[in-house]
Amino acid sequence: MSLLHIFTDIPILIVLFTFLFSIIYCAKNYVYVNKNLKIFLAFISNFRKTDLNFRFKEIDEWMSANPYVSGAWLEFKNTLVFSESIALKGRNNDLTYKEVSSTVQNIQTTVDPLYFFNEETLVTSKFNNKFLQTVPTVLTGFGPLFTFLNIAIAFGKIDFSSQEKTIASVAGLMSSMQTAALVSVIAVGSSLLFLMFERITFQQLCKIPLSKCEDLMGKLFDNISSEKFLLELLKETKIQNNSVSNLITAMPQQFKAALDSGIASNLVPYLENLIFGLNEVNKSMKEVAKKGKGDDVDDLF
Repeated sequence: MSLLHIFTDIPILIVLFTFLFSIIYCAKNYVYVNKNLKIFLAFISNFRKTDLNFRFKEIDEWMSANPYVSGAWLEFKNTLVFSESIALKGRNNDLTYKEVSSTVQNIQTTVDPLYFFNEETLVTSKFNNKFLQTVPTVLTGFGPLFTFLNIAIAFGKIDFSSQEKTIASVAGLMSSMQTAALVSVIAVGSSLLFLMFERITFQQLCKIPLSKCEDLMGKLFDNISSEKFLLELLKETKIQNNSVSNLITAMPQQFKAALDSGIASNLVPYLENLIFGLNEVNKSMKEVAKKGKGDDVDDLF
């Protein structure tokens, strides 16, 4: 059988075309994924855990604007726990801020980042992954399909009407059997080659950068369970309630001390000055009365 006859056989052409199309589709999508993963990796590599409090808006804007990761980011953002603080007004109406929880100092998440940034969301969901997984099965299935089809066609062409036709039809049968066997060999070989190419390409172009992205996201956002965060809030509430109780208990004594201090520092000097003024007036009136007829005045005082 000539090489030209092999590559002009329709079943063999179908197998080879399916194999080449699958290789091109696989390589194109894996290169696309690799390009976007590198862009994502380069962006998040510029941030540290301590930067999140004041650079979160920058991360949010970039993630939301990037269509490759925007879906996963919007879901992940709903699980974030921020280091919230409350405003307290001081004596001079100045505001001071106190953290809600003493343990939540950075932006944390109640769900593991790998739940949102994983192989499914960042790789396999970006193309028809199910098609790539069925290609080896399809190529392998082409083997017995076209083999038995060629055999059936070859048996249908056998002619026993004469000796010459019988010899010619048997020769054609043997040629068709050889082509049928070759189809199976090419189909199975194509399936194995595609499987090896897909696995190696996936590992190099997708799996390695994906692992780096998952590692950085895990280090960037600390994972804290919602139960633990609620427990921390409960502890802080108990501490604040205890402080308020102590303040209410000590308030009468502090009020008495403040009242005594206010009387001693303000009211007593004022009364002393008032008595001193009255004494001076009395003294002046007596001096005036002594100079004149002041018996009635003396009786008054």
